[in-house]
Amino acid sequence: MANITVENLFLSYPVILERASIRKVVINTLLGGLISRTEDYSKIITVDAIRGISFEISDGERVGLIGHNGAGKTSLLRVLATIYQPTSGLVKIKGQVESLIDVGFGLEPEETGRENIKFILTLLGKPQSELDAEVEEIINFTELGEFIDLPVRTYSTGMSTRLSFAIATNIQPEILLMDEVIGAGDLRFQEKAEKRIEEMTKRTKIIFLASHSEGLIKDWCNKVIWMEKGTIVDIGTPEEMWSGYTKSATS
Repeated sequence: MANITVENLFLSYPVILERASIRKVVINTLLGGLISRTEDYSKIITVDAIRGISFEISDGERVGLIGHNGAGKTSLLRVLATIYQPTSGLVKIKGQVESLIDVGFGLEPEETGRENIKFILTLLGKPQSELDAEVEEIINFTELGEFIDLPVRTYSTGMSTRLSFAIATNIQPEILLMDEVIGAGDLRFQEKAEKRIEEMTKRTKIIFLASHSEGLIKDWCNKVIWMEKGTIVDIGTPEEMWSGYTKSATS
């Protein structure tokens, strides 16, 4: 059974910058984690992105993450994906994890789309007898055409999203982490992606979706974690949490 346990999690990270950039960083993080700085504040500041959160997610739960920009949602997903290491606290994950958080993360930009697919599937231990068929299935889903044999560095954001999405959802992980990814791309691809996610919900044991879309949260999730300023405001049903979140935004 898949399971995620987070206990008293903290995440802080330094931002190295010149004096002229501090104003921008402060503005961009006003709604997010707290900021501290060294005496020589022209060089380093520290962002406290997550501050002492705890929760447990069990098999069968589809979790929505809501909150204002900078609330800590993406930082939490990156910790769960092991992209970020926690400053302190406990994170225990049981189950294979795949993420659609940073578009292109894990892709080799100098390799072609096809080569990236083969490499990732091989790394995950796919048997050679199944490899070619799975590669073609992923390529067909992306609809990238001749671009599949060009270096990933030549791809637009939308094309990279298609490739990342197709690989992650074809792998069928036990735990899937997503950050607004199915809102990317053209309308037809969004519809295709949503159908793919709907099929995956029957097989994936735990899903995390960070989103500002009421429809996606209520359609895909059966539990919601509401975050603000790096902490958890509340955990409950999509209807209850969305109602509280929208009321707080207008008060």
